[in-house]
Amino acid sequence: MLRSLILAAITLLTVSFAASAQSSPSQESQVGSAQKHRIVMQLSGNDTLLWKGLMNNLKNLKAGWGDNVEIEVVTHGPGIQMLMKANTTQQEKIAHFKKMGVVFVVCENTMREKNVTKDQLIPEAGTVKMGVGEVVMKQEQGWSYIKVGF
Repeated sequence: MLRSLILAAITLLTVSFAASAQSSPSQESQVGSAQKHRIVMQLSGNDTLLWKGLMNNLKNLKAGWGDNVEIEVVTHGPGIQMLMKANTTQQEKIAHFKKMGVVFVVCENTMREKNVTKDQLIPEAGTVKMGVGEVVMKQEQGWSYIKVGF
């Protein structure tokens, strides 16, 4: 009889523990959503589908974390075309995200190599001396890294 009661108590505790673990978010996920996330995104491709995918990622990150996420998009190589007046298909969305605090920068090394001047960039774009160097420095400061595209 005692053995049956102990077995029933253990079963009841196991079932209630499993149910509570499934029904409420973990303490870790609650803390994770309150912390400040910092993400550096590297774009080196000029495919407009990549640009559209990037805009969707930005939308989802800002919708999910709001002001708890800091994002910098670093463009270099062919990716700088997304931030050039003559080539971008995303200026309206870039302006929207810039107002939300997303930073967009262009590699000055790539600009020199391609003879691109600052006045050819959209107004929302800043510049950095080295695109890859900027990505490395952000990672050294603890930022999460996301490569846009392939």
